[in-house]
Amino acid sequence: MGVKKRTASAESLAPDIRYGSVIASKFINCLMRDGKKATATRVFYDALDQIKKRMPDADPIEVFTTAVENVKPVLEVRSRRVGGANYQVPMQVKRERQQSLAIRWILAAIRSKSGRPTYLRLAEELMAAYQKQGDAISKREQTIKMAEANKAFSHFAW
Repeated sequence: MGVKKRTASAESLAPDIRYGSVIASKFINCLMRDGKKATATRVFYDALDQIKKRMPDADPIEVFTTAVENVKPVLEVRSRRVGGANYQVPMQVKRERQQSLAIRWILAAIRSKSGRPTYLRLAEELMAAYQKQGDAISKREQTIKMAEANKAFSHFAW
């Protein structure tokens, strides 16, 4: 098993420097690898600058927050063992988990692609999520479809 990452709760996290956004600060921390926060911060701000270039009429931090909001799932499936059988039980997702899932899915989407700098991939994924497209949105749709398909097992929810 890998090392379990601990993330700070939104209340204890200081807002980011440029935009004063707590969610941006959390995103930067999740983007960070091997404790290289300066690199993660540069990648994030370069991506927002790229968004500003490509969408001059939109505020980049607004595009980012809307993208994260669009990726947040309402339902998810959780495994539940009942009488020797495992069922995929659909459940509501708590607000804090919605945010961390959205961030995780956006990062997974940009890390799965290769060949271009990370800030460009991040900018494209955020713009796609802002327009309700892209890999992170398809992951969300897939999760919701799975929950809908397993609606018959919802009475096993705890």
